[in-house]
Amino acid sequence: MALHNPELNEVALIDLRPTQMTAGFAEVAQKRRAWKDGEDKKANFLPSHCFPAVRGPKDRIYITDHHHLGMALIEAGETKAFVTISNDFSKLARSEFWTIMDHLKLAHPYDQHGHRCSFDDMPKKLTALVDDPFRSLASTVKDAGGYAKATEPFAEFLWADFFRRRISAEALHDNKKKVQAEALAMAHTTAASHLPGWTGESST
Repeated sequence: MALHNPELNEVALIDLRPTQMTAGFAEVAQKRRAWKDGEDKKANFLPSHCFPAVRGPKDRIYITDHHHLGMALIEAGETKAFVTISNDFSKLARSEFWTIMDHLKLAHPYDQHGHRCSFDDMPKKLTALVDDPFRSLASTVKDAGGYAKATEPFAEFLWADFFRRRISAEALHDNKKKVQAEALAMAHTTAASHLPGWTGESST
């Protein structure tokens, strides 16, 4: 059920359960470097960057965003984070819990190839997420102005899948800079107009 007054809890990062199967490891590395470079901001950062979460079966905490940040903090040696719990689904059976999460668009059960998987395959820890290079590409394109940050859940995964269908994994691996430029131009075409955050056709 939805909580009228969301709970704020300090939790161990390693105990957080993911609601997605993959992450862009290049983006994780970027966040880890930014964290290590921001020594003067660390004291106030975590309390002001709470992880949105729900309480699931067996009172486990499932985060619904900030997976990349969570992985970066773990890799940087951090152990604690703050979560804001908006829904309590702890009384549900596991299968019913995932059905509700799916219906509310609070979970993204797709692998690194863009294929939908069983919720039985959902990783149990952030450290078990698998790399999706196209998710990193989507983030790079967004940061370069290819599209606007959207509030739609897992929006960047939709962009990742868009690029995955048009760019080969081999090309992305062999020439990242060239592919990033191509993807940036691609993001401004009408072929991407159905995606969240699309900003229109390029004038160039």
